[in-house]
Amino acid sequence: MKKFILSLLAFITYTNSTLNAQQKTQKNMQVQEKLSYVHPHGVPAKGKILMVASSPSVSKQTGWPIGFWSAELTHPMRIFQEAGYDIDLVSTEGGKLEMDSYSNPTDASGYSAGDIISLGYMQKPGFNKMLEQTKKITEVNTKDYVAIFLVGGQGPMYTFRGNKDLEKLFVAFYESGKPSAAVCHSTTLLLEAKKSNGELLVKGKTWTGFADAEEDYADQAVGQKIQPYRIETEAKKIAGTTFKVAAPFSSYAIQDGNLITGQQQNSGAAAAELVVQLLSK
Repeated sequence: MKKFILSLLAFITYTNSTLNAQQKTQKNMQVQEKLSYVHPHGVPAKGKILMVASSPSVSKQTGWPIGFWSAELTHPMRIFQEAGYDIDLVSTEGGKLEMDSYSNPTDASGYSAGDIISLGYMQKPGFNKMLEQTKKITEVNTKDYVAIFLVGGQGPMYTFRGNKDLEKLFVAFYESGKPSAAVCHSTTLLLEAKKSNGELLVKGKTWTGFADAEEDYADQAVGQKIQPYRIETEAKKIAGTTFKVAAPFSSYAIQDGNLITGQQQNSGAAAAELVVQLLSK
């Protein structure tokens, strides 16, 4: 009997130690996953950058479900993380985000099949969890971040322009002297965003955004008008500002003071690099 009890105690001790080891290993793996996601190259954190994307919507022009453009999130995110910055992703309404189908590298259209950066991020549990759970822009404290970056896509044409909460958030970053960036269709916010003195933020500024020539290409590709208005056309109606574009779909970003803008999806990394350079100063 005594031998049996000793054997039983030994078994229980072994089982508990094994379970504890498994739990510790699992916990370490979870920590490593989180760390590898935030700092893939082991660079120490320098601060947090706030990235803002459109919540899912439906285009009144095409009837398509719309959201954010994948490369305009992942390519800048990669630049920021490799430079040692943490990322918080928020959205106009909070909750789950959806990428524009044409921007998904696994989409049947094959339009973005070559976007291996987005494809890589899509394999990471931390990235997918980030898309599943976003805070609303009104829940953000600007003091927690060193910069703001607006993600483009088709959604912003409906959810960014005229969004007073987002205008207030972006202007708060800008007026505090922090790098304030927008890329592609997210630059629609700048058509109406005003500083605290009532002037348009882009007054006296040189900036860029999705070009009319690029809208022409997209419309011809799908055989219909996609957007309800055009950013370049609207920007050129504004007195006292300079809107510039480069060759269609080339990488092009502009820094004017602490305002940084990128032309389209191929300009996200370039805009992010300008943010990092400005932060390094």
